[in-house]
Amino acid sequence: MAEIKFEITEHIGVLSESAKGWTKELNLVSWNDKPPKYDLREWSPDHEKMGKGITLSKEEMAKLKELL
Repeated sequence: MAEIKFEITEHIGVLSESAKGWTKELNLVSWNDKPPKYDLREWSPDHEKMGKGITLSKEEMAKLKELL
């Protein structure tokens, strides 16, 4: 299985924190050297491990904001 390369280019904010210290965060993340996308998922305290999440383009994020 190929390794997934990622870089958090901008930390936007934390939505919540679990009892084990994992945080649900909104960040801009570059996956496999591609342009960064908005990313919502849980991260371990050291940001080495992550849970399942969703990525949104700038346009999708604008539409979500409009819907909310």
